[in-house]
Amino acid sequence: MKKISLIIAGFAFLTITGCKKEYLETVPSDGVTEAQIFSKYSSVSAALTGIYKELFAFGINAGGHDDYGQKSLDLMFDLMGNDMVVHSQGYGWYNADYSYTAWLSATDGSQSMNAWRRYYDQISQANKIIANVDGVSDASQAQKESIKGQALALRAYSYYYLANYFQQTFKGNESAKGVPIYLPGATEGGARGTLQQVYDQIEADFKDAATLLTGKPRVSKVNIDISVIRGFQARIALLKNDWPAAATFADQAIQGGYPLMNAATYLSRTSFSTIGNSECMWGSQIPESEATIYASFFSHMDIATGGYAALGGQKKITKWLYDQIPNGDVRKQAFTTPGTGTDANPDYNQQKFRVPTPGSWAADYQYMNVPEMYLIKAEGLARQTGKEAEAIAALETLVKARYPGYSAAGLSGQALIDEILLQRRIELWGEGLALWDIKRLNQGLNRPQGPGNHGAPNYNPGVYTTSPADPRFLMRIPQKELDNNTNMTPDDQNPQ
Repeated sequence: MKKISLIIAGFAFLTITGCKKEYLETVPSDGVTEAQIFSKYSSVSAALTGIYKELFAFGINAGGHDDYGQKSLDLMFDLMGNDMVVHSQGYGWYNADYSYTAWLSATDGSQSMNAWRRYYDQISQANKIIANVDGVSDASQAQKESIKGQALALRAYSYYYLANYFQQTFKGNESAKGVPIYLPGATEGGARGTLQQVYDQIEADFKDAATLLTGKPRVSKVNIDISVIRGFQARIALLKNDWPAAATFADQAIQGGYPLMNAATYLSRTSFSTIGNSECMWGSQIPESEATIYASFFSHMDIATGGYAALGGQKKITKWLYDQIPNGDVRKQAFTTPGTGTDANPDYNQQKFRVPTPGSWAADYQYMNVPEMYLIKAEGLARQTGKEAEAIAALETLVKARYPGYSAAGLSGQALIDEILLQRRIELWGEGLALWDIKRLNQGLNRPQGPGNHGAPNYNPGVYTTSPADPRFLMRIPQKELDNNTNMTPDDQNPQ
């Protein structure tokens, strides 16, 4: 039998204690079958929990302090965008991503291996659940449907991110090489196929998951529910330039019941570090006993942790984008006012992402928030003929919650679309969508330079502009995958 791939057989279900990991073999040496292991509701529930915990697990690949799950990958996407500045050399984590060299590597410890190994392990575990949950004897039909729906959604989520890391945006690249698709029962390594095939699978999984999860309450925001599925479907519709679907799915996600914060709540330490926040749609709840300490998102973002952000690696908004935020907009207060900074807390330093309690590492990760849905709805409407008034209404609903004096009245056509895209950059700063937008809008990198922006006296990334669809926007296929997967050849490697 050929190897299915280097990655898929490599991991099993995860339990987390601090920065340690333990794995439960899915087929023990005494010959117990996978079907037997998954014959009980408690087993499949534990398996599902394991996937959710893997979303914030440390050290799935090389154990570097930039390998801690979804938020690690989100931070890379922002650092490779236009609007996040690295203050100084610090300890060097993420500087290669900021400088557009990290993704050129295909070695064991590379960012591409981190992503490939993590998402394909999650796909492998989801496939085991999908293949076996219908045969669980001690679960109700509703319980089985809930678990299967979440497993399908997690598989779709994993393929969605793989597609976005290892290929350019969907629209215009449908026939470009995607990533291998593995379903239950696969016995050999897969070919890259096409991006269209990958998105067909993603959309089918989300559609089936939506059918199974509609009307079913979730245990907590740790679990994917129908509103989160609608959020992913809205994102995909944007990638496909399917503007009616984008607006519709985003509106359905909004209807899941996520009230916008008022100005006072927005500035709370907990607003972007707890999934209990009213705007949070989906995230990971991380108590201090499961926190990954220095290898964590907040170590790299919040100076109050004493982590890497306090050691020279502060993350700052560009002066250019800061200046686009009017006085009176609460979002401007989420950054250190120029002229008031210190060595530890320099001008323009971010104050948006902070641990709830300084000195404690307990802090949740948020993966999807409802403001993004208002912006998708507004953009989807603005790009349709005759829908501009509705687009303005959606945009103003969000921005007025941050800045009561805001008005988009009088904007139309490209001016309205440009305003929506600007508000995306302001509202979603630090939430992992910067390079995603650059790619889907077919733009090149265009970083502002000069005082308060990228470059001296800040850390010099060396890259300020690129062409659209630059090959550096793509992770490289891990070399071990090319070596071990007989359905791949050197020609399957992404271009340099």
